[in-house]
This record gives sequence, structure tokens and C-alpha cells, in this order.
Amino acid sequence: MADKVDLMNRDPNHLNDHIKVQFEDVLAEPEGAHSIDCVWKLAYTCFSCWLGLCYKISTLVCGICIAAEWGCEFASVAFYHVWFITPMLKMCEMNCAVFSKMTRTWLSCCIEPCCEACGQIFHNFKK
Repeated sequence: MADKVDLMNRDPNHLNDHIKVQFEDVLAEPEGAHSIDCVWKLAYTCFSCWLGLCYKISTLVCGICIAAEWGCEFASVAFYHVWFITPMLKMCEMNCAVFSKMTRTWLSCCIEPCCEACGQIFHNFKK
């Protein structure tokens, strides 16, 4: 577990690169359809202010509880993998090894003699 939280780079693994919420990512005026400069500047200011304010309030009210829930979910997933899924896979692997050995034995006893006999038909052919 990390001892310190990096407050500068909060997405070091780039999990949320697909989320584009900057003003330029959401609103854009094409050539020939420009608003008055003061409207565009005010729109930028309002958008940025409300985006920051709403996001900060949402994370303040819900973020800690949601983080706690996700912590519990991932702890549960880790628990199931460590105590159930991995041992079940190991058991399956052990059982399949026995089945594989039985199948190889059966093939070598029943099929291999037939294949060798059929192969002997072509043994005397020369190139």
C-alpha cells in the first residue's frame, strides 16, 4: 500500500484519460459561428467555476463513502480469489492432470496399436 498520496499526479496509471471535461473538450464554436468575445470568456469562467464547484461538492459529500465501498468491493474480490477461486483452479488442475494421464494411457493402449498397424501398410512404400 502506498504510504503517501501523490496530490499532483492523481491518475498515474492513466485510468481516466478518456474523460475529457475541460471547457475546450466540451464547448467549441466553429468558424463563422462565434459569439461575442465577452460572452465566450464569461461562458468559460462560468463553466470552469461550476464544473469545479459541483465536482468538489460531489466528492466532499459522496467521495469518501464511495471510496470506502470500492475498498470493500476490492477486498471482497481479493478474498474470493485468495480463498476460493485460486484453490478451485488448483483442484481443477489436479483433477485434469489425472484425467489427462488416463486419456494418454487409454490412447496408448487402444489407439496406438491401430495407428501402428495402419502405418505398417505404408512402411514398405518407397519414394
